Amino acid sequence: MTNVDLENDMIELPRHGFGAAPIAGLYEAVSDEQARATVDAAWTHGVRLFDTAPHYGVGLSERRLGAALAGREGYVLSTKVGRLLVPSTTGGRDEQGFDVPATFERAWDFSGDGVRRSLEESLARLGLDRVDIALIHDPDAHADQAISEAYPALAELRSQGVIGAIGVGMNQWQVPLRLVQETDIDVVMLAGRYTLIDQSGLPLLDACADRGVRVLAAGVFNSGLLATSTPGGTYNYEPAPAEVLDRARRIAKVCERYDVPLPQAAMAFPLRHPAVASIVIGARSPEEVATNAALWERPVPDNLWSELEAEGLLSRGG
Repeated sequence: MTNVDLENDMIELPRHGFGAAPIAGLYEAVSDEQARATVDAAWTHGVRLFDTAPHYGVGLSERRLGAALAGREGYVLSTKVGRLLVPSTTGGRDEQGFDVPATFERAWDFSGDGVRRSLEESLARLGLDRVDIALIHDPDAHADQAISEAYPALAELRSQGVIGAIGVGMNQWQVPLRLVQETDIDVVMLAGRYTLIDQSGLPLLDACADRGVRVLAAGVFNSGLLATSTPGGTYNYEPAPAEVLDRARRIAKVCERYDVPLPQAAMAFPLRHPAVASIVIGARSPEEVATNAALWERPVPDNLWSELEAEGLLSRGG
């Protein structure tokens, strides 16, 4: 791991990141061997930014990622606070999207003590004594507490060197905008709100650019809609509405004229905004990593973006 101080701009965030939710059994179980091979493949393809959270597989993502990165150096790692893991009283299987045993339950806690406990437990699962970035995770219904209690606790940990940088990670832009305006956070992870199909997060990105806050763009495929050159499936984890599906197909046709696969354009698009430092892409297999890496290495013609703008398919800033 790097000795990161994002506040003082000592390093650049890697351009491409690995999202470690899928290797924790997101939607479908993943074996230990496949999870390790997937992280190894990301490393082989030059990925040096890794993101995880206690929420992912009720701790499984952190344990697997920590084991896979053990002994390696020169990477940036982020994890999250806001959900404590407590022993399950019901057992069975997890009911929050991960195909894993429900050995733990998640408990919301954005208090200072909760943040400190969450990070301490994450470090134990990761096998580390510090992390580069700690993200306040999904404080949708807890914005005031995230600002008044979680942030000050993380600021203290940042001053102690336990974390290198403070951020917020959400799939909406309004609460992160409050943190950008009201605190001294370093990083925002924005999922799904600045993509080829949804540029609603542009006000947040513009504010980040003004204040020097770096953005990690996640959810660039909008949960699957943009993951292939034939748009379909889910949008924001639900069946894609007809009007959204039609817009995605129109975008795909423009991409086809420039010999650019739709997922290639989806990965390239967020990086065009000056606030976006990195894209974070989840993967559950070495093959998915290799496919994504091959696409993100290919340049996208400027005329593609110009045509999408001319057809009204991109907002200002795209």
